[in-house]
Amino acid sequence: MSPDRPGRSTRPDGEHDVRGLAFRDDGDGERDEPAYEPVVSPARPKRKVTWQKLVFTPVVLAAVLLATYLWITNIHLDSIEHNSLDNGNVQLRLWQHVKLTAISTFWVLVIAIPVGIALTRRRLRKVAPVVTALANIGQATPAIGLLALLVIWLGIGARTAIIGIVAYAVLPVLSNTVAGLKAIDPTLVEAARGIGMSAPGVLAKIELPLAVPLILAGVRTALVLNVGTATLATFGGGGGLGDLITSGIVNQRMPVLILGSVLTVVLALLVDWLASIAEQLMRPRGLEVSA
Repeated sequence: MSPDRPGRSTRPDGEHDVRGLAFRDDGDGERDEPAYEPVVSPARPKRKVTWQKLVFTPVVLAAVLLATYLWITNIHLDSIEHNSLDNGNVQLRLWQHVKLTAISTFWVLVIAIPVGIALTRRRLRKVAPVVTALANIGQATPAIGLLALLVIWLGIGARTAIIGIVAYAVLPVLSNTVAGLKAIDPTLVEAARGIGMSAPGVLAKIELPLAVPLILAGVRTALVLNVGTATLATFGGGGGLGDLITSGIVNQRMPVLILGSVLTVVLALLVDWLASIAEQLMRPRGLEVSA
């Protein structure tokens, strides 16, 4: 008898059935046509960014900016309002605000993420509550009070404002980094070490990718906080859109106050939108699958 071909099974009557096929049995003892069973495909990852998410927020923000521009250009402005809004002053304050936000966020990431990683290592776990409490002091202190103390200590300037913004925004990123790394199943880490991976390799290939969603959520919170706190940089000589807001309040000029406030809100919402897009794109594949 010739050997069976691979991929087939021998029936009692000597016939060969293709493996994996189910034959219908009508009860008449005859071989019927094979009934193919449906194959269940594996779950596919969800689409990370939908077109609605890409379009809706920018369109709304653009409409708000357009409406504000049309309103400003069609009302009568006195000399004080002209001095506050002309000669590129609005563009300058907006650019200063963006720089304050970007630089402070950079330093928040440089400080908070490495410190959060270090606090989850075995040697430094005991000091984690102390470091977290210190970071909490920075956010628990009123931002204007913290900035005033820094001005007394370091003097007036953009550097003082950036230090105050960083101190105020470190906690969300630090706490989320620690929480994300602590939430990882220890058996995954032990399995990775068991197959010979080094500690840096486990951190880079196992722990950080799994902690990315929580870390990015903390970064997103810190970004929005930085945009709002940067308005207080005007009291420390740091510039920004806070100059327009305080000028409108002090001089009682409503158009200047409204423009500064609208630009601040739009910038905060735009930064939050960009952070949400980055959060979806940087989320590792496999953490979310559709049903």
